[in-house]
Amino acid sequence: MSRRTTRPKRRPATPTAPSAPAVTADSPCPCGLPAMYGACCGRFHSGPAAAPTAELLMRSRYSAFVVRDAGYLRRTWAPETRPGEVDFDPSMRWAGLEIRDTADGTAFHRSGTVTFVARYTHGGEPGSLHERSRFRRHEGAWVYVDGDFIDEP
Repeated sequence: MSRRTTRPKRRPATPTAPSAPAVTADSPCPCGLPAMYGACCGRFHSGPAAAPTAELLMRSRYSAFVVRDAGYLRRTWAPETRPGEVDFDPSMRWAGLEIRDTADGTAFHRSGTVTFVARYTHGGEPGSLHERSRFRRHEGAWVYVDGDFIDEP
């Protein structure tokens, strides 16, 4: 048996999906709450726990965009408005979430709204998304239905 004296040639990496920012269970949660990702939105993304309010679902969906968790986004989208797939723009980086208002959306409601501003950079240029999102209960869990964009003054 002989020993190999040359190394095999390395193949260039082939991108299969846009790379998501490195967020671990011990990272601050992208949603802006003062908790670590694993104890905050990560528990909804990876486990059987479901967001108990429309606002927490909104926060967890924002975090799912940050970490590019298409499966979670699809699972928490109302069946009648759910897209066939979720595409992530590789030049989009989410930079912060601000909840501006909530109406209903607690354990005692069947529907609710959350108004928010999500900040981002796209191709290095800063921007923001201001939306009033509608949520409802579907089979006992909160789901995102749709939203209206709000123009900032």
